[in-house]
Amino acid sequence: MLDLLIKGGTVIDGTGAKGYIADVAITGGKILEVGKVTDPARETINANGLLVTPGWVDVHTHYDGQATWDQLITPSFWHGVTTVVMGNCGVGFAPVAPDKHEWLIGLMEGVEDIPHAALSEGISWGWESFPEYLDTLEKIPHAIDIGSQIAHGPIRAYVMGERGAKNEPASEQDIAEISAIALEGLKAGALGVSTSRTMMHLAIDGEPVPGTFATEQELLGLAKAIKKAGHGIVESAPAGITGDDLLAPEKEIAWMEKVSVEVGVPITFLFAQNNVEPEAWRVMLAECDRANLAGARIYPQVFGRQTNLLFSFQGNNPFFRYPSYLPLIDLPQEERVARLSKPELRNRIISETDPNDDAFTKFVQNSWNTTYELGDPMDFEPHPDFSIESIAKREQRDPKAVAYDLMLKRGGNNFLFFSGINYTYGNHDCLREMIAHPSSLLGGSDGGAHCTYICDASVPTFMLTHWTRDRTRGERFPIEWVVKKQSRDPAHIFGLTDRGVVGPGFKADLNLINYDELKIHTPFMVHDLPSGAPRLMTTADGYEATIVSGTVVQRRSEETGARPGQIIRGGKI
Repeated sequence: MLDLLIKGGTVIDGTGAKGYIADVAITGGKILEVGKVTDPARETINANGLLVTPGWVDVHTHYDGQATWDQLITPSFWHGVTTVVMGNCGVGFAPVAPDKHEWLIGLMEGVEDIPHAALSEGISWGWESFPEYLDTLEKIPHAIDIGSQIAHGPIRAYVMGERGAKNEPASEQDIAEISAIALEGLKAGALGVSTSRTMMHLAIDGEPVPGTFATEQELLGLAKAIKKAGHGIVESAPAGITGDDLLAPEKEIAWMEKVSVEVGVPITFLFAQNNVEPEAWRVMLAECDRANLAGARIYPQVFGRQTNLLFSFQGNNPFFRYPSYLPLIDLPQEERVARLSKPELRNRIISETDPNDDAFTKFVQNSWNTTYELGDPMDFEPHPDFSIESIAKREQRDPKAVAYDLMLKRGGNNFLFFSGINYTYGNHDCLREMIAHPSSLLGGSDGGAHCTYICDASVPTFMLTHWTRDRTRGERFPIEWVVKKQSRDPAHIFGLTDRGVVGPGFKADLNLINYDELKIHTPFMVHDLPSGAPRLMTTADGYEATIVSGTVVQRRSEETGARPGQIIRGGKI
Protein backbone atom coordinates (compact mmCIF):
# COMPACT_ATOMS: atom_id res chain seq x y z
CA MET A 1 0.00 0.00 0.00
CA LEU A 2 1.20 3.48 -0.87
CA ASP A 3 1.82 6.03 1.84
CA LEU A 4 0.34 8.90 -0.17
CA LEU A 5 -1.35 9.24 -3.55
CA ILE A 6 -1.84 12.58 -5.29
CA LYS A 7 -4.58 12.20 -7.89
CA GLY A 8 -5.14 14.08 -11.11
CA GLY A 9 -2.96 17.14 -10.69
CA THR A 10 -1.12 18.97 -13.46
CA VAL A 11 2.47 17.84 -12.95
CA ILE A 12 5.14 20.42 -13.70
CA ASP A 13 8.03 18.14 -12.97
CA GLY A 14 11.04 20.44 -12.64
CA THR A 15 12.79 19.30 -15.82
CA GLY A 16 11.35 22.10 -17.95
CA ALA A 17 8.99 19.70 -19.73
CA LYS A 18 5.45 20.81 -20.47
CA GLY A 19 2.96 20.13 -17.70
CA TYR A 20 0.73 17.08 -17.90
CA ILE A 21 -2.07 15.53 -15.86
CA ALA A 22 -0.96 12.53 -13.79
CA ASP A 23 -1.09 10.82 -10.43
CA VAL A 24 1.92 10.80 -8.11
CA ALA A 25 2.50 7.75 -5.92
CA ILE A 26 4.66 8.14 -2.82
CA THR A 27 6.06 5.58 -0.42
CA GLY A 28 8.99 5.62 2.00
CA GLY A 29 9.47 9.34 1.51
CA LYS A 30 10.18 8.96 -2.22
CA ILE A 31 8.21 9.15 -5.41
CA LEU A 32 7.41 5.66 -6.65
CA GLU A 33 5.47 6.39 -9.81
CA VAL A 34 4.12 9.27 -11.90
CA GLY A 35 1.30 8.42 -14.29
CA LYS A 36 -1.96 6.50 -13.96
CA VAL A 37 -1.87 4.94 -10.50
CA THR A 38 -4.52 2.54 -9.23
CA ASP A 39 -2.75 1.20 -6.13
CA PRO A 40 -4.47 1.91 -2.80
CA ALA A 41 -2.94 4.45 -0.42
CA ARG A 42 -3.18 5.32 3.25
CA GLU A 43 -3.95 8.90 2.23
CA THR A 44 -5.21 10.25 -1.08
CA ILE A 45 -5.25 13.91 -2.08
CA ASN A 46 -7.47 15.06 -4.95
CA ALA A 47 -5.28 17.47 -6.92
CA ASN A 48 -7.73 18.14 -9.73
CA GLY A 49 -7.18 21.71 -10.95
CA LEU A 50 -3.93 22.06 -8.96
CA LEU A 51 -0.31 22.24 -10.06
CA VAL A 52 1.97 19.57 -8.64
CA THR A 53 5.54 20.87 -8.52
CA PRO A 54 8.76 20.02 -6.73
CA GLY A 55 9.30 21.86 -3.47
CA TRP A 56 11.35 25.02 -3.85
CA VAL A 57 15.07 24.96 -3.07
CA ASP A 58 16.30 28.27 -1.63
CA VAL A 59 20.10 28.25 -1.62
CA HIS A 60 20.67 31.70 -0.11
CA THR A 61 19.32 32.08 3.41
CA HIS A 62 20.65 33.09 6.82
CA TYR A 63 18.70 30.87 9.20
CA ASP A 64 21.94 29.81 10.95
CA GLY A 65 20.73 31.02 14.35
CA GLN A 66 16.99 30.76 13.78
CA ALA A 67 17.27 27.08 12.93
CA THR A 68 18.18 26.43 16.56
CA TRP A 69 14.81 27.68 17.84
CA ASP A 70 12.36 27.76 14.88
CA GLN A 71 11.11 24.32 13.84
CA LEU A 72 9.18 25.68 10.85
CA ILE A 73 11.86 27.98 9.36
CA THR A 74 9.59 30.91 8.60
CA PRO A 75 8.83 32.82 6.43
CA SER A 76 10.28 30.36 3.89
CA PHE A 77 7.97 27.63 5.18
CA TRP A 78 4.90 29.63 4.07
CA HIS A 79 6.20 29.95 0.50
CA GLY A 80 6.57 26.35 -0.61
CA VAL A 81 10.26 26.07 0.26
CA THR A 82 11.16 22.52 1.26
CA THR A 83 14.96 22.93 1.32
CA VAL A 84 16.97 25.89 2.58
CA VAL A 85 20.72 26.40 2.45
CA MET A 86 22.32 28.70 5.02
CA GLY A 87 25.90 29.62 5.93
CA ASN A 88 26.10 32.18 3.10
CA CYS A 89 28.20 35.34 2.69
CA GLY A 90 31.06 34.14 4.88
CA VAL A 91 29.10 34.30 8.16
CA GLY A 92 27.80 31.55 10.42
CA PHE A 93 28.07 30.18 13.94
CA ALA A 94 30.70 27.46 13.65
CA PRO A 95 33.47 26.85 14.35
CA VAL A 96 33.50 28.98 17.48
CA ALA A 97 35.79 29.16 20.50
CA PRO A 98 33.88 29.09 23.81
CA ASP A 99 34.76 32.72 24.53
CA LYS A 100 33.76 34.00 21.07
CA HIS A 101 29.99 33.47 21.10
CA GLU A 102 29.22 37.16 21.47
CA TRP A 103 31.73 38.08 18.79
CA LEU A 104 30.07 35.78 16.25
CA ILE A 105 26.67 37.18 17.19
CA GLY A 106 28.04 40.66 16.54
CA LEU A 107 29.37 39.53 13.17
CA MET A 108 25.97 38.15 12.14
CA GLU A 109 24.14 41.17 13.54
CA GLY A 110 26.30 43.58 11.59
CA VAL A 111 26.24 41.74 8.28
CA GLU A 112 22.70 40.35 8.25
CA ASP A 113 20.79 42.74 10.54
CA ILE A 114 19.52 40.03 12.89
CA PRO A 115 18.83 41.48 16.35
CA HIS A 116 21.58 40.79 18.86
CA ALA A 117 19.08 40.15 21.65
CA ALA A 118 17.29 37.49 19.59
CA LEU A 119 20.50 35.64 18.75
CA SER A 120 21.91 35.96 22.26
CA GLU A 121 18.75 34.65 23.90
CA GLY A 122 17.74 32.19 21.20
CA ILE A 123 20.98 30.29 20.60
CA SER A 124 21.80 27.76 23.31
CA TRP A 125 25.17 26.86 21.77
CA GLY A 126 26.58 23.51 22.87
CA TRP A 127 29.05 23.19 20.01
CA GLU A 128 32.52 24.34 19.04
CA SER A 129 33.25 22.63 15.72
CA PHE A 130 31.12 22.68 12.59
CA PRO A 131 30.39 18.94 12.82
CA GLU A 132 29.11 19.52 16.36
CA TYR A 133 26.92 22.35 15.05
CA LEU A 134 25.27 20.03 12.52
CA ASP A 135 24.85 17.38 15.22
CA THR A 136 23.09 19.93 17.42
CA LEU A 137 20.72 20.95 14.61
CA GLU A 138 19.98 17.31 13.89
CA LYS A 139 18.51 16.89 17.37
CA ILE A 140 15.92 19.63 16.74
CA PRO A 141 12.74 18.62 14.85
CA HIS A 142 12.16 20.67 11.69
CA ALA A 143 9.37 20.81 9.14
CA ILE A 144 11.68 21.25 6.13
CA ASP A 145 15.20 20.21 5.15
CA ILE A 146 18.18 22.36 6.11
CA GLY A 147 21.62 22.38 4.55
CA SER A 148 24.54 24.58 5.48
CA GLN A 149 27.81 25.79 4.09
CA ILE A 150 30.75 26.36 6.39
CA ALA A 151 31.59 30.05 6.48
CA HIS A 152 35.04 31.53 5.91
CA GLY A 153 34.68 34.28 8.53
CA PRO A 154 34.25 32.00 11.58
CA ILE A 155 36.96 29.64 10.34
CA ARG A 156 39.46 32.45 9.90
CA ALA A 157 38.72 33.97 13.30
CA TYR A 158 38.89 30.53 14.93
CA VAL A 159 42.31 29.74 13.43
CA MET A 160 43.94 33.17 13.58
CA GLY A 161 42.17 34.79 16.52
CA GLU A 162 42.35 38.57 16.51
CA ARG A 163 44.63 38.54 13.44
CA GLY A 164 41.92 36.74 11.49
CA ALA A 165 39.13 38.96 12.78
CA LYS A 166 41.09 42.07 11.75
CA ASN A 167 41.81 40.68 8.27
CA GLU A 168 45.56 40.45 8.65
CA PRO A 169 47.27 38.33 5.96
CA ALA A 170 47.19 34.59 6.54
CA SER A 171 50.48 32.70 6.66
CA GLU A 172 51.04 29.37 4.90
CA GLN A 173 50.42 27.63 8.24
CA ASP A 174 47.21 29.65 8.76
CA ILE A 175 45.98 28.67 5.29
CA ALA A 176 46.75 25.01 5.95
CA GLU A 177 44.73 25.11 9.18
CA ILE A 178 41.85 27.04 7.54
CA SER A 179 41.74 24.44 4.77
CA ALA A 180 41.81 21.57 7.29
CA ILE A 181 38.85 22.97 9.25
CA ALA A 182 36.92 23.57 6.02
CA LEU A 183 37.62 19.94 5.08
CA GLU A 184 36.42 18.75 8.48
CA GLY A 185 33.16 20.65 7.97
CA LEU A 186 32.70 19.33 4.43
CA LYS A 187 33.28 15.74 5.52
CA ALA A 188 30.64 16.25 8.23
CA GLY A 189 28.13 17.41 5.61
CA ALA A 190 28.69 21.06 4.73
CA LEU A 191 27.40 21.75 1.22
CA GLY A 192 30.27 24.10 0.45
CA VAL A 193 32.31 27.03 1.74
CA SER A 194 31.13 30.64 1.66
CA THR A 195 33.14 33.84 1.72
CA SER A 196 32.49 37.57 1.59
CA ARG A 197 34.64 40.11 -0.22
CA THR A 198 32.32 43.13 -0.26
CA MET A 199 32.76 46.20 1.90
CA MET A 200 29.02 46.35 2.50
CA HIS A 201 29.41 43.38 4.89
CA LEU A 202 30.63 44.76 8.19
CA ALA A 203 30.49 43.35 11.71
CA ILE A 204 28.69 45.36 14.36
CA ASP A 205 32.05 46.92 15.34
CA GLY A 206 32.51 48.23 11.80
CA GLU A 207 35.17 45.71 10.80
CA PRO A 208 34.85 43.92 7.44
CA VAL A 209 34.00 40.21 7.57
CA PRO A 210 37.11 38.09 8.16
CA GLY A 211 38.29 36.95 4.74
CA THR A 212 37.22 40.10 2.89
CA PHE A 213 40.78 40.68 1.67
CA ALA A 214 41.86 37.05 1.49
CA THR A 215 44.62 36.28 -0.99
CA GLU A 216 44.22 33.96 -3.94
CA GLN A 217 46.25 31.35 -2.04
CA GLU A 218 43.82 31.44 0.88
CA LEU A 219 40.86 31.06 -1.48
CA LEU A 220 42.64 28.20 -3.21
CA GLY A 221 43.06 26.57 0.20
CA LEU A 222 39.28 26.62 0.70
CA ALA A 223 38.67 25.25 -2.78
CA LYS A 224 41.20 22.46 -2.30
CA ALA A 225 39.28 21.37 0.80
CA ILE A 226 36.22 20.96 -1.43
CA LYS A 227 38.29 18.95 -3.90
CA LYS A 228 39.54 16.64 -1.16
CA ALA A 229 36.04 16.19 0.27
CA GLY A 230 34.73 15.23 -3.16
CA HIS A 231 31.74 17.56 -3.03
CA GLY A 232 30.79 21.17 -2.43
CA ILE A 233 30.63 24.64 -3.92
CA VAL A 234 32.23 28.03 -3.18
CA GLU A 235 29.73 30.83 -2.56
CA SER A 236 30.95 34.43 -2.61
CA ALA A 237 29.57 37.90 -1.96
CA PRO A 238 32.01 39.60 -4.36
CA ALA A 239 33.79 42.90 -4.09
CA GLY A 240 32.13 45.77 -5.93
CA ILE A 241 28.61 44.30 -6.04
CA THR A 242 27.03 47.63 -5.05
CA GLY A 243 29.15 49.67 -7.44
CA ASP A 244 31.53 50.83 -4.73
CA ASP A 245 34.56 49.58 -6.69
CA LEU A 246 34.12 49.59 -10.47
CA LEU A 247 37.40 47.73 -11.05
CA ALA A 248 36.55 44.90 -8.67
CA PRO A 249 34.15 42.78 -10.77
CA GLU A 250 36.69 41.76 -13.42
CA LYS A 251 39.24 40.98 -10.70
CA GLU A 252 36.65 38.84 -8.94
CA ILE A 253 35.91 36.84 -12.09
CA ALA A 254 39.67 36.37 -12.57
CA TRP A 255 40.20 34.64 -9.20
CA MET A 256 36.99 32.65 -9.54
CA GLU A 257 38.06 31.41 -12.96
CA LYS A 258 41.49 30.41 -11.72
CA VAL A 259 40.16 28.64 -8.64
CA SER A 260 37.40 26.85 -10.53
CA VAL A 261 39.63 25.70 -13.40
CA GLU A 262 42.72 24.89 -11.34
CA VAL A 263 40.92 23.00 -8.58
CA GLY A 264 37.84 21.86 -10.50
CA VAL A 265 35.15 23.21 -8.17
CA PRO A 266 31.94 25.15 -8.92
CA ILE A 267 31.56 28.74 -7.71
CA THR A 268 28.47 30.89 -7.31
CA PHE A 269 28.52 34.61 -6.55
CA LEU A 270 25.92 37.30 -5.85
CA PHE A 271 25.21 39.15 -9.07
CA ALA A 272 23.24 42.33 -9.61
CA GLN A 273 22.83 45.61 -11.44
CA ASN A 274 24.12 48.56 -9.44
CA ASN A 275 23.06 52.18 -9.71
CA VAL A 276 26.58 53.57 -10.09
CA GLU A 277 27.41 51.73 -13.33
CA PRO A 278 24.12 50.16 -14.39
CA GLU A 279 25.54 48.41 -17.48
CA ALA A 280 28.53 46.84 -15.72
CA TRP A 281 26.62 43.60 -15.12
CA ARG A 282 26.73 42.88 -18.85
CA VAL A 283 30.52 43.00 -18.84
CA MET A 284 30.69 40.72 -15.83
CA LEU A 285 28.25 38.27 -17.38
CA ALA A 286 30.31 38.21 -20.56
CA GLU A 287 33.40 37.48 -18.47
CA CYS A 288 31.53 34.59 -16.83
CA ASP A 289 30.68 33.20 -20.25
CA ARG A 290 34.31 33.45 -21.34
CA ALA A 291 35.55 31.79 -18.14
CA ASN A 292 33.03 28.96 -18.45
CA LEU A 293 34.06 28.32 -22.05
CA ALA A 294 37.62 28.03 -20.72
CA GLY A 295 36.56 25.24 -18.37
CA ALA A 296 35.32 27.08 -15.26
CA ARG A 297 31.99 26.39 -13.58
CA ILE A 298 30.80 29.80 -12.41
CA TYR A 299 27.15 30.52 -11.64
CA PRO A 300 26.06 34.16 -11.17
CA GLN A 301 23.48 34.09 -8.38
CA VAL A 302 20.59 36.33 -9.42
CA PHE A 303 17.79 37.79 -7.29
CA GLY A 304 14.24 37.08 -8.39
CA ARG A 305 13.33 40.78 -7.97
CA GLN A 306 15.06 43.99 -7.00
CA THR A 307 16.35 44.18 -3.43
CA ASN A 308 13.82 46.21 -1.48
CA LEU A 309 14.23 48.04 1.80
CA LEU A 310 10.81 48.40 3.43
CA PHE A 311 9.80 51.53 5.33
CA SER A 312 6.69 51.86 7.49
CA PHE A 313 5.40 53.23 10.76
CA GLN A 314 5.46 49.62 12.01
CA GLY A 315 9.25 49.75 12.13
CA ASN A 316 12.08 51.54 10.36
CA ASN A 317 11.17 54.57 8.27
CA PRO A 318 12.73 57.81 7.02
CA PHE A 319 11.65 59.67 10.19
CA PHE A 320 12.52 57.22 12.94
CA ARG A 321 15.47 59.31 14.17
CA TYR A 322 13.76 62.71 13.92
CA PRO A 323 13.51 64.48 17.32
CA SER A 324 9.69 64.52 17.42
CA TYR A 325 9.43 60.90 16.28
CA LEU A 326 11.82 59.40 18.83
CA PRO A 327 9.36 59.49 21.77
CA LEU A 328 6.90 57.40 19.73
CA ILE A 329 9.16 54.46 18.93
CA ASP A 330 8.24 52.31 21.94
CA LEU A 331 4.52 53.02 21.82
CA PRO A 332 2.04 50.32 20.72
CA GLN A 333 1.36 50.56 16.98
CA GLU A 334 -2.22 51.77 17.33
CA GLU A 335 -1.27 54.58 19.70
CA ARG A 336 1.75 55.55 17.60
CA VAL A 337 -0.39 55.87 14.48
CA ALA A 338 -3.06 57.85 16.33
CA ARG A 339 -0.47 60.42 17.36
CA LEU A 340 1.21 60.49 13.95
CA SER A 341 -2.18 61.25 12.39
CA LYS A 342 -2.53 64.53 14.28
CA PRO A 343 -1.83 67.43 11.89
CA GLU A 344 0.30 69.38 14.35
CA LEU A 345 2.71 66.50 15.01
CA ARG A 346 2.72 65.53 11.33
CA ASN A 347 3.75 69.02 10.27
CA ARG A 348 6.40 69.25 12.95
CA ILE A 349 8.02 65.93 12.01
CA ILE A 350 8.02 66.78 8.31
CA SER A 351 9.70 70.13 9.05
CA GLU A 352 12.52 68.47 11.01
CA THR A 353 15.71 66.85 9.78
CA ASP A 354 17.70 63.85 10.90
CA PRO A 355 20.37 65.14 13.30
CA ASN A 356 22.68 62.32 12.24
CA ASP A 357 24.69 63.31 9.22
CA ASP A 358 25.61 59.73 8.40
CA ALA A 359 25.31 57.29 5.51
CA PHE A 360 21.70 56.38 6.33
CA THR A 361 20.64 60.02 6.33
CA LYS A 362 22.32 60.70 2.99
CA PHE A 363 20.86 57.50 1.62
CA VAL A 364 17.27 58.53 2.50
CA GLN A 365 17.72 62.08 1.24
CA ASN A 366 18.92 60.85 -2.15
CA SER A 367 16.51 57.96 -2.64
CA TRP A 368 13.08 59.49 -3.21
CA ASN A 369 13.43 58.81 -6.95
CA THR A 370 13.70 55.07 -6.31
CA THR A 371 11.26 54.84 -3.41
CA TYR A 372 7.68 53.71 -4.09
CA GLU A 373 4.47 52.77 -2.34
CA LEU A 374 4.26 49.01 -1.98
CA GLY A 375 0.49 49.00 -1.76
CA ASP A 376 -1.95 46.13 -1.45
CA PRO A 377 -1.97 44.31 -3.81
CA MET A 378 1.77 44.77 -3.99
CA ASP A 379 3.44 46.08 -7.11
CA PHE A 380 7.16 45.38 -7.28
CA GLU A 381 7.51 46.76 -10.82
CA PRO A 382 6.01 50.26 -10.55
CA HIS A 383 6.54 52.88 -13.22
CA PRO A 384 9.04 55.65 -12.32
CA ASP A 385 6.11 58.10 -12.59
CA PHE A 386 4.93 56.67 -9.26
CA SER A 387 8.12 57.22 -7.29
CA ILE A 388 7.89 59.45 -4.24
CA GLU A 389 9.92 62.09 -6.09
CA SER A 390 7.65 62.01 -9.15
CA ILE A 391 4.50 62.28 -7.07
CA ALA A 392 5.98 65.17 -5.09
CA LYS A 393 6.88 67.08 -8.26
CA ARG A 394 3.45 66.51 -9.76
CA GLU A 395 1.65 67.62 -6.62
CA GLN A 396 4.21 70.33 -5.77
CA ARG A 397 4.75 68.87 -2.33
CA ASP A 398 7.70 68.00 -0.13
CA PRO A 399 8.75 64.35 -0.79
CA LYS A 400 8.83 63.82 2.96
CA ALA A 401 5.17 64.82 3.19
CA VAL A 402 4.27 62.39 0.40
CA ALA A 403 6.15 59.56 2.10
CA TYR A 404 4.60 60.35 5.49
CA ASP A 405 1.04 60.41 4.18
CA LEU A 406 1.46 57.21 2.18
CA MET A 407 2.72 55.36 5.25
CA LEU A 408 -0.37 56.51 7.18
CA LYS A 409 -2.63 54.63 4.75
CA ARG A 410 -4.11 51.24 5.71
CA GLY A 411 -4.30 52.27 9.36
CA GLY A 412 -0.64 53.25 9.45
CA ASN A 413 0.44 49.84 8.15
CA ASN A 414 1.27 50.84 4.59
CA PHE A 415 4.78 50.21 3.28
CA LEU A 416 7.15 52.14 1.09
CA PHE A 417 9.99 50.33 -0.60
CA PHE A 418 13.37 51.51 -1.78
CA SER A 419 14.71 49.59 -4.77
CA GLY A 420 18.38 49.30 -3.97
CA ILE A 421 19.71 47.26 -6.88
CA ASN A 422 18.31 45.76 -10.09
CA TYR A 423 15.92 48.67 -10.72
CA THR A 424 18.02 51.50 -12.10
CA TYR A 425 15.81 51.95 -15.18
CA GLY A 426 12.51 51.57 -13.36
CA ASN A 427 11.60 48.15 -14.75
CA HIS A 428 12.55 44.47 -14.58
CA ASP A 429 13.93 44.16 -18.12
CA CYS A 430 17.57 43.81 -17.10
CA LEU A 431 16.56 41.43 -14.33
CA ARG A 432 14.77 39.27 -16.86
CA GLU A 433 17.94 39.02 -18.92
CA MET A 434 19.93 37.98 -15.86
CA ILE A 435 17.41 35.35 -14.80
CA ALA A 436 17.17 33.97 -18.34
CA HIS A 437 20.93 33.51 -18.71
CA PRO A 438 21.76 29.79 -18.95
CA SER A 439 24.47 29.99 -16.25
CA SER A 440 22.50 32.02 -13.71
CA LEU A 441 21.30 30.56 -10.44
CA LEU A 442 18.31 31.93 -8.56
CA GLY A 443 19.21 33.02 -5.04
CA GLY A 444 19.48 35.98 -2.74
CA SER A 445 16.21 35.70 -0.80
CA ASP A 446 18.18 36.31 2.43
CA GLY A 447 15.53 34.41 4.40
CA GLY A 448 16.06 34.99 8.12
CA ALA A 449 18.17 38.16 7.63
CA HIS A 450 17.63 41.93 7.63
CA CYS A 451 14.69 41.35 9.89
CA THR A 452 13.19 44.84 10.00
CA TYR A 453 14.15 46.10 6.54
CA ILE A 454 13.85 43.28 4.01
CA CYS A 455 11.26 40.55 3.54
CA ASP A 456 12.32 38.74 0.38
CA ALA A 457 11.78 35.16 1.55
CA SER A 458 8.61 35.34 -0.56
CA VAL A 459 10.65 35.44 -3.80
CA PRO A 460 9.97 31.75 -4.66
CA THR A 461 6.26 32.58 -4.73
CA PHE A 462 6.95 35.85 -6.56
CA MET A 463 8.69 33.91 -9.32
CA LEU A 464 5.37 32.29 -10.15
CA THR A 465 2.97 35.16 -9.52
CA HIS A 466 4.98 37.93 -11.21
CA TRP A 467 7.18 36.20 -13.73
CA THR A 468 4.73 33.63 -15.11
CA ARG A 469 1.30 35.23 -14.56
CA ASP A 470 0.97 38.87 -13.53
CA ARG A 471 3.73 40.88 -15.18
CA THR A 472 2.34 43.58 -17.46
CA ARG A 473 5.38 45.72 -18.26
CA GLY A 474 7.36 43.18 -20.26
CA GLU A 475 7.85 39.54 -21.19
CA ARG A 476 7.11 36.74 -18.78
CA PHE A 477 8.61 33.26 -18.44
CA PRO A 478 6.95 29.89 -19.07
CA ILE A 479 5.89 28.40 -15.77
CA GLU A 480 7.66 25.12 -16.55
CA TRP A 481 10.94 27.01 -16.94
CA VAL A 482 10.53 28.93 -13.67
CA VAL A 483 9.70 25.75 -11.75
CA LYS A 484 12.90 24.15 -13.06
CA LYS A 485 14.88 27.29 -12.25
CA GLN A 486 13.98 27.16 -8.57
CA SER A 487 13.84 23.44 -7.93
CA ARG A 488 15.99 21.08 -9.98
CA ASP A 489 18.62 23.65 -11.04
CA PRO A 490 19.66 24.99 -7.62
CA ALA A 491 19.38 21.55 -6.05
CA HIS A 492 21.67 19.90 -8.56
CA ILE A 493 24.21 22.75 -8.63
CA PHE A 494 24.55 22.29 -4.87
CA GLY A 495 24.92 18.54 -5.19
CA LEU A 496 21.40 17.73 -4.00
CA THR A 497 20.63 15.36 -6.84
CA ASP A 498 17.98 13.49 -4.85
CA ARG A 499 15.38 16.28 -5.13
CA GLY A 500 13.96 19.00 -7.36
CA VAL A 501 12.13 16.69 -9.81
CA VAL A 502 8.69 15.06 -9.71
CA GLY A 503 9.84 11.67 -10.94
CA PRO A 504 10.36 8.08 -9.76
CA GLY A 505 13.18 7.71 -7.25
CA PHE A 506 13.29 11.38 -6.29
CA LYS A 507 12.61 12.68 -2.81
CA ALA A 508 8.91 13.40 -2.31
CA ASP A 509 9.21 17.14 -1.68
CA LEU A 510 6.21 18.68 -3.41
CA ASN A 511 3.90 21.66 -3.65
CA LEU A 512 0.22 21.46 -4.58
CA ILE A 513 -0.64 24.92 -5.91
CA ASN A 514 -3.89 26.65 -6.78
CA TYR A 515 -2.24 28.76 -9.45
CA ASP A 516 -5.13 31.17 -9.96
CA GLU A 517 -5.33 31.91 -6.24
CA LEU A 518 -1.58 32.16 -5.61
CA LYS A 519 -0.89 35.45 -3.83
CA ILE A 520 1.77 36.97 -1.59
CA HIS A 521 0.39 38.80 1.42
CA THR A 522 1.69 42.24 2.30
CA PRO A 523 4.45 42.03 4.94
CA PHE A 524 3.62 42.73 8.55
CA MET A 525 5.69 43.18 11.68
CA VAL A 526 5.73 40.49 14.35
CA HIS A 527 7.61 40.33 17.63
CA ASP A 528 8.13 36.57 17.79
CA LEU A 529 11.91 36.38 17.86
CA PRO A 530 13.57 35.41 21.16
CA SER A 531 13.53 38.42 23.53
CA GLY A 532 10.48 39.71 21.66
CA ALA A 533 12.62 41.29 18.95
CA PRO A 534 10.77 42.33 15.78
CA ARG A 535 10.91 40.97 12.25
CA LEU A 536 8.96 41.33 9.06
CA MET A 537 6.79 38.36 8.13
CA THR A 538 4.96 37.45 4.95
CA THR A 539 2.63 34.59 4.10
CA ALA A 540 0.84 33.41 0.96
CA ASP A 541 -2.42 32.01 -0.37
CA GLY A 542 -2.57 29.28 -2.97
CA TYR A 543 -0.36 26.59 -1.48
CA GLU A 544 -2.99 23.91 -0.97
CA ALA A 545 -0.37 21.61 0.49
CA THR A 546 3.39 21.38 0.94
CA ILE A 547 4.92 17.93 1.30
CA VAL A 548 8.37 17.03 2.67
CA SER A 549 9.65 13.46 2.34
CA GLY A 550 6.13 12.30 1.58
CA THR A 551 4.60 13.96 4.66
CA VAL A 552 2.20 16.89 4.45
CA VAL A 553 3.64 19.76 6.52
CA GLN A 554 1.09 22.45 5.65
CA ARG A 555 -2.41 22.68 4.22
CA ARG A 556 -3.84 26.01 3.09
CA SER A 557 -1.41 27.99 5.22
CA GLU A 558 -2.00 25.86 8.30
CA GLU A 559 0.93 23.80 9.51
CA THR A 560 0.09 20.18 10.29
CA GLY A 561 2.52 19.68 13.17
CA ALA A 562 4.57 17.16 11.19
CA ARG A 563 8.36 17.49 11.40
CA PRO A 564 9.90 15.30 8.68
CA GLY A 565 12.69 17.76 7.92
CA GLN A 566 16.28 16.57 7.94
CA ILE A 567 19.69 18.15 8.29
CA ILE A 568 21.24 17.57 4.88
CA ARG A 569 24.67 15.97 4.90
CA GLY A 570 26.54 16.95 1.74
CA GLY A 571 28.46 14.13 0.08
CA LYS A 572 26.03 11.57 1.44
CA ILE A 573 23.16 12.16 -1.02
